Amino acid sequence: MPARAPHLSPRLLAVVLVGGFCGTALRGAAESLWPPAALGWPWATFGVNLLGAFGLGALLEGLARRGPDEGRRRLLRLGLGTGLLGSLTTYSSLANEADLLVRDGALAAGAAYALTSVVLGLLAAGLGVVAAARHHRWRTARRAAASVAPVDPVDPDAGGPR
Repeated sequence: MPARAPHLSPRLLAVVLVGGFCGTALRGAAESLWPPAALGWPWATFGVNLLGAFGLGALLEGLARRGPDEGRRRLLRLGLGTGLLGSLTTYSSLANEADLLVRDGALAAGAAYALTSVVLGLLAAGLGVVAAARHHRWRTARRAAASVAPVDPVDPDAGGPR
């Protein structure tokens, strides 16, 4: 009997669902704290999109460096990446808010908001990848250093296991 396709697995669907619920709740909280009409610029959507782009870049790079997309890594990718960060970020709201700025006569602000969001989102994702890669190198070097026995500088033969 062939294995069930991953996208049909109830367990994986549940992980995405829980992550999605949490991401949507966080985005809703951000939007209620910083409504676009009160601030002119849609800061809540702008902020969660940049945060989500950075987080997704870092998450995917970190998971890729730790091995194949299986087991716990797949659960993390789906729950945090697809679910939480996928629902936290909201490019449909970005498009809607840019359109509302343009309709309200703020053509330059609407265009700046859309362009800035996309460009900074790409940069944030790239920074997330760089941060995860650096963290991985740091962790690897730290583990390697911890596994080497200390050597006495006066008597190099005195250190390490005998």
